[in-house]
Amino acid sequence: MNSARALLNGLIDYAGLFPPASLDMAAAVRNYASYRDGEHSWMLGRFIVPAPRLAEFDAASDQYSGLWRLSVLGATQHADVESVELKIERPNEIQRAALVTYYELPRFDESFFTAIAQAGARAKIRTGGLTPAAVPSSAELARFLILAAAANVPFKATAGLHHPIRSETMHGFLNMFLAAALVYKGGTESGALATLDETSPEAFRFDDDGVSWHSHRLTAAQIRDARQNFAIGFGSCSFDEPVADLRTIGLL
Repeated sequence: MNSARALLNGLIDYAGLFPPASLDMAAAVRNYASYRDGEHSWMLGRFIVPAPRLAEFDAASDQYSGLWRLSVLGATQHADVESVELKIERPNEIQRAALVTYYELPRFDESFFTAIAQAGARAKIRTGGLTPAAVPSSAELARFLILAAAANVPFKATAGLHHPIRSETMHGFLNMFLAAALVYKGGTESGALATLDETSPEAFRFDDDGVSWHSHRLTAAQIRDARQNFAIGFGSCSFDEPVADLRTIGLL
C-alpha cells in the first residue's frame, strides 16, 4: 500500500548497541549489513553509534561493502557521519552546525524549540526507557508534537517504540508518526492525543491513497511530506521485531 510505505520508508534507525539488546559491535554491524541488503531495507534508516566507539565501528564494518548511514551520539569529526545527536540542558547550548544535529531536550518549552529552529537543527524525544517512569505520557508526547510543529522543528524519537500499536505500557510507532503527521497538517492537540492512545490496529485503515482512523484522513502525499520534513524517524534496538509486528497486523 502506498500510504503504509510512505509512513514506514526509512523510519527505523538501528540501535542494536543499546539496551535492551546491548549487542557487541560485531553483531550490531553484521545485523545492520544484513538488514541493509534484505527484503525490508527500504524501512531501514541510520546505524546509531556512540562517538567514542567510532574506531571500533570502523574496524568491524571494514569487511562489508556498501553505504553506511551513521548517526553518532556525541560530537565527532568522522567523515561518513550523516547526523549527530546531543543531549542538552539549556537553550544556549544549541548551535548551528554543518551536520544535521538532533538535540535531546530535558523538558518541553518554547524556548528550546525556538533555539532549535533558529539554529536550523532538529529535536529528539525519548519515548520510553528501561523503567515505567521513563515512559512519557501521551499528553506529554502530544504537547511535544504541537510545540515542534509550531516552531517548524523536525524531530526523531528514541527508546520504547518497539511495537506498531500502543499497548498498556509502551507507545506505538504507528500511533506516534500518524499523530505527528496529523499535527504537521494542522491537526489539534486533542486529535494527536487520541491517536497516541489508540490501542486497536483495526482503527487504522490503510489503502493506496491514504490512511483513515476515526474522523481523520491523511493522504499518502501528506504522510510522505510529514515524514520528509517533520517526523523523521525513530531509533530501535531491534529491526526484526517491528518488521514481525507489522506483518502480524497486515501492513507488510
